[in-house]
Amino acid sequence: IQNEESVILFLVVWTVTEITRYSFYTFNLLNHLPYFIKWARYNFFIVLYPAGVAGELLTIYAALPYVKKTGMFSLRLPNKYNVSFDYYYFLIIVMFSYVP
Repeated sequence: IQNEESVILFLVVWTVTEITRYSFYTFNLLNHLPYFIKWARYNFFIVLYPAGVAGELLTIYAALPYVKKTGMFSLRLPNKYNVSFDYYYFLIIVMFSYVP
């Protein structure tokens, strides 16, 4: 999954977001806030938020076949805790939770 283009997408989006955010905080603390940094802080999210969400969802979707095949992070019955957890379905629920 780490070679998927969606990983690059959300990493670039997160990086730009954090650089913008912390530049804003730094210049604000120095009482010298350039207009572009302020503008970027409050307007880049219009493009970055949907792109980041798309990158995250595409990455989760790409991981689903591997998670289902390996049973990764899943807990099957019977076990000493008497609890079952399926990470595959958890990821699907996480994907749907992005809607609201």
